[in-house]
Amino acid sequence: DVDLIKIITGIRRCGKSYFFKLIINFLIENGVNEDNILLIDLELPKFNHIKTREQLDEIVLEFLEEHHDKTYLFFDEIQNVSQWEISINGYFKLSNVDIYIAGSNSKLLSKELATFLTGRYISIEMYPFSFNEFIDFKEELNQKAFFENEFNTDIENYFEEYISYGGLPVTIDTKNHKEITLKDLYSSILLHDIVERYEIRNIGLFSRITKFILENIGNLISAHSIYTYLKHEKINITKSTIYNYLEYLQNAYILSKITREDLIGKKEINGSEKFYIMDQGFYKSQLEEKQLNIGRILENIIYLELLRNDCKVTVGTINNYEIDFVCKKDNKKFYIQVAYHLYDEKTIDREFRPLKQVDDNYPKYVLTMDRQDYSRDGIVHMNIIKFLREFFYE
Repeated sequence: DVDLIKIITGIRRCGKSYFFKLIINFLIENGVNEDNILLIDLELPKFNHIKTREQLDEIVLEFLEEHHDKTYLFFDEIQNVSQWEISINGYFKLSNVDIYIAGSNSKLLSKELATFLTGRYISIEMYPFSFNEFIDFKEELNQKAFFENEFNTDIENYFEEYISYGGLPVTIDTKNHKEITLKDLYSSILLHDIVERYEIRNIGLFSRITKFILENIGNLISAHSIYTYLKHEKINITKSTIYNYLEYLQNAYILSKITREDLIGKKEINGSEKFYIMDQGFYKSQLEEKQLNIGRILENIIYLELLRNDCKVTVGTINNYEIDFVCKKDNKKFYIQVAYHLYDEKTIDREFRPLKQVDDNYPKYVLTMDRQDYSRDGIVHMNIIKFLREFFYE
């Protein structure tokens, strides 16, 4: 009942449609007549013929004419309709209408849309489950951890499953064949949300670029570095095509980009960025065991947790050192380094040294899977599971 369009976005199968059902149930429980609620899921057979805003208007305007009380309009996967924003803007100008939109394309939050609907919408980005939500869901399903390592605690066994198969509800709910479920979902997103939508002809080349990025999650990547790699493989492609492919992968919520920041010059560094995948389960499902880097997966998990908690995140560079994450939230700042284990003094020095270069008084953390506390020099060492369980939730 707030006079704003609610836009809910996120990767496919992260729970947007279920979130709609929760809102609708809430409305009905609070006295709204179910007849005054219109839910249009543009991927269901009843509505998947709707491709233009004119076709959408036919259904919606007829519904509005038949209902004179306040109406609630829900549109799921709205990006399937061309020029949908023109229609939504028109519905918004009518009285007694409350509008909710969901989609699995970040274009719903694009600058063009922001200009079109300035001051008229609020955006909610949904992510796969956090580790806390993952545990809650497992307990709700009455499921034990997929892995049962006798040397681990129950929480550590849960975390091993979370690392391997991610936080998408559909994967967690799958008792067996989790990897097949992830492969099918990943392929579906690539095919329907990218290849078909953007009419990509050379699917093999697109897949190869995507896999190259997955193999380099957490490494600095640029269109030029991808271009050089492909040239070395004797594959011809333009840099503009590579830029397009990277944008498509981000639009479909497969990848998230993080830029670099010069901590001394206080400015963004252009040219190369890091990419992380929007659910760590895709990482294992798409790469061979020998290609997996557990440290990178842990980095990915921490990055998603920071995004989930509304942090603005960059990669920090200072005196030729790199800090994994510079985090800003509510006018506060903190720094994070992520590693798998601090095996020896040499590893400890390597992970702590970049943070020692920063001479401000903001909190600095090194996160690893170690149970022992290696905090020193004002830098807090914390177990990754403890961070995920407590840092934003105390």
